Amino acid sequence: MLALSRKINESIIIGNDVEITILEIKGDQVKLGINAPKSVPVYRKEIYLQIQESNKASMETIISDQMLKQLFDPEKK
Repeated sequence: MLALSRKINESIIIGNDVEITILEIKGDQVKLGINAPKSVPVYRKEIYLQIQESNKASMETIISDQMLKQLFDPEKK
């Protein structure tokens, strides 16, 4: 992990097209501005983890549906 110190209005660049700027610091809270192309998804980590869990659950449901179909018609794959 790279640890950097930044002040308000200072930025870091990730790759060639993602810029993160420190907008505000209040106590133990930091407000960030993220400038990235629309093709680059940006999520808070807790939301990203929820999406991953949802995708995993969806895949398990799809597999279960396929298994049920095979139970009723084992010749179809």
